[in-house]
Amino acid sequence: MFDNLSDKLQRVFKNLRGEGKLSAENMDAALREIRVALLEADVHFRVVKQFIEGVKEKAMGEEVLTALSPTQQVIKIVRDEMVKMLGTHQARLRTANEPPSVMMIVGLQGSGKTTSTGKLARWLSKNGHSPLMVSVDVYRPAARKQLSILARDLKLPLYEGTPEETKPAELARSARKEAVQTGRDILLVDTAGRLHIDDELMTELTELRDQLNPTEILFVADAMTGQDAVKSADEFHKRLGITGSILTKMDGDARGGAALSIRSVTGQPLKFVGVGEKPDALELFHPDRVAQRILGMGDVLSLIEKVEENIDQKQAEEMQRKLIEDDFTLADFRDQVRQIRKLGPLESLLGMMPQVGMLKDLKNVKVDDNEITRLVAIVDSMTPKERANHMIINGQRRKRIAKGSGTSVQEVNTLLKQYAQMRKMMKSFTGVGFMGKRLGKLTLPMGLGQ
Repeated sequence: MFDNLSDKLQRVFKNLRGEGKLSAENMDAALREIRVALLEADVHFRVVKQFIEGVKEKAMGEEVLTALSPTQQVIKIVRDEMVKMLGTHQARLRTANEPPSVMMIVGLQGSGKTTSTGKLARWLSKNGHSPLMVSVDVYRPAARKQLSILARDLKLPLYEGTPEETKPAELARSARKEAVQTGRDILLVDTAGRLHIDDELMTELTELRDQLNPTEILFVADAMTGQDAVKSADEFHKRLGITGSILTKMDGDARGGAALSIRSVTGQPLKFVGVGEKPDALELFHPDRVAQRILGMGDVLSLIEKVEENIDQKQAEEMQRKLIEDDFTLADFRDQVRQIRKLGPLESLLGMMPQVGMLKDLKNVKVDDNEITRLVAIVDSMTPKERANHMIINGQRRKRIAKGSGTSVQEVNTLLKQYAQMRKMMKSFTGVGFMGKRLGKLTLPMGLGQ
């Protein structure tokens, strides 16, 4: 996510630092490069124009050009303008004074509406709400079946309707009644989509909106479609009045133009992003954190939140104690890898780390899930004594471990090297104050990948 743009912007700032002194000429050259980088990232041209004008106005002031650290001031200005472009503050979901709050999920066919409805229901249930889902797509039985399967897998309630309820308005009305009777505080309405925007679709959605009076109308867009997603969001907003957007497939979009454009074009916030296929792969959109990630500053807060949500507290404290006391064994290493798997793709986690110092190349690490499976197999093939003390693993033992795990001696050697490097790095993390203590819960196997 944003990898290409991040690389180009960091190159621009590196060149600025190399100039030694900031001038109007090299600032203009940097702004031209930033403009090209944004356009190549598929950011809407009007958004790029506003962004460059905002940066230029602030960066060309006398106090910046003559500052002790002008490049750092320029980076701060770029960050602030990027946060402004993305929405300044994280936008929360609106709820009604009297439940249930109705949230309509709208968008084109194939954008990920139904999957996003299920993910949003899970997110709501994890954050103190009791949602009820309903599909009012009476034209595609497969869509309603898909939501039914999601509800079953998530163990969350769904109003399926009766054979007599053949119109979206009837289904929505009955679902709201069901929500009231069962004490559900939020009703998620998964609406029908089309392959393109047409009057029939908009008329139906407008009638639903008028009947339900929703607190949220969330437009779901596929980030991979770039500016088509932004254009569709703008059309839906003009004709329906959306209150926010959910961008799906953000994990597969290296450019990120849709995320950077959609708020500026529609005037409505981006509220969630889908970052994978699993039910928990839906994240709140934090403009300030995203801007920091784009500029290589990392997103440590999101990483900490993810760790605290998924990692067992007692086990984490025990792991931290072992690191401090230099008692972290290969068995602990294996167990930590298993815990990390719960957090989602490792590449995504590494992308949240600040891209500075020894961490600067982490976002380029590619991790094969099969490699993690091999790592676990190698450790499992060791004896308890070998797992407790890696120093006793000589050549003969390495051959036996390789044979038992179906790997090579070279792979066993690589794992032992990674383990030693990881111990050294994570021990340094545990001694750097608040952040170190929090990240100490997550012993990242940094050697994994190519």
